[in-house]
Amino acid sequence: MASPRGLFDLRRVWRAAGYSATGLKAALKFEPAFRQEIALFIVLAPLGFWLGRDGVERSLLIASLVLVLVVELLNSAIEAAVNRMGEQPHALSGRAKDLASAAVFVSLLLVVLVWTLMLADRFG
Repeated sequence: MASPRGLFDLRRVWRAAGYSATGLKAALKFEPAFRQEIALFIVLAPLGFWLGRDGVERSLLIASLVLVLVVELLNSAIEAAVNRMGEQPHALSGRAKDLASAAVFVSLLLVVLVWTLMLADRFG
């Protein structure tokens, strides 16, 4: 059983936040797709906040954009891990990269779907 102190160990939380910040910096430095998606977020998130008529609509519009960032980070992590294993082509390595890329594509389709439905409802 975890000690009560372990449940509220702020040092662990602080270290985890540092690892997360390091990961975000690496994504910004080494991942052009992540930078493009951050730019998309910077443009569309304020627009989503403005276009949404209530908290639910605003949440859906903005959360769909955040999901793209999350999936892109996971995609980049998978690519880095696969690349670390070697330069030799392998069917499973290619499949892992393709599946991760497909996840990003599906998350982008979700953005298009959510934004289209919200805008059609708002202006249609």
